[in-house]
Amino acid sequence: MRCIDPCFQTPLSAAAGFPVLRLTALAVALLLAGCGNRPGGPPATPTAPITSATPSTPSSDTVTMPTPGSKGSRHALVRLPAPQPARDWAHFKRLAALRMVAANPDIVYDGPVPDPLLAIPVLEIELGIDGHVRHIHVLRQPTQARETTQMAIDAVFRAAPFGPMAHLPQPWKFAEVFLFDDNRRFKPRTLDE
Repeated sequence: MRCIDPCFQTPLSAAAGFPVLRLTALAVALLLAGCGNRPGGPPATPTAPITSATPSTPSSDTVTMPTPGSKGSRHALVRLPAPQPARDWAHFKRLAALRMVAANPDIVYDGPVPDPLLAIPVLEIELGIDGHVRHIHVLRQPTQARETTQMAIDAVFRAAPFGPMAHLPQPWKFAEVFLFDDNRRFKPRTLDE
């Protein structure tokens, strides 16, 4: 599988022109915007911290979580069945990938992975004991079609919760590679393994 993204092998912190200061300024602006809600106004949109796996990159970036029925949401809300219990981490990753596909039917594709791919964001998802998303760390952000990273993050939140985690060894984290085609539809790489 080939990607047209020229920096596929480049870590996030070393990507050419990665604007760490701009992202920090954006994070502060988003936090301040959330503090300006007046009583009786719309509720603040919840946020989830996003950090790079590279220790030298500041971890102050935030992204907006999708909220059911929010304005501008072009994704149909899908009622998911209760998550199945996983036997081990490999089984859990497969169940989680299938759940992401089920929760996002309008932005996924099936079948072979196209060559070349448009973008390949990589996320590390940290879960709580009940399977809800605690944090999402961006391990790799593509240099083109950068909006696919937010699309992948939103897809994870739409699929949550992922089920009870107590029977699995800690830490309750897993990584997923999102393979985006030219139509900005994704397939979790776990389903191709």
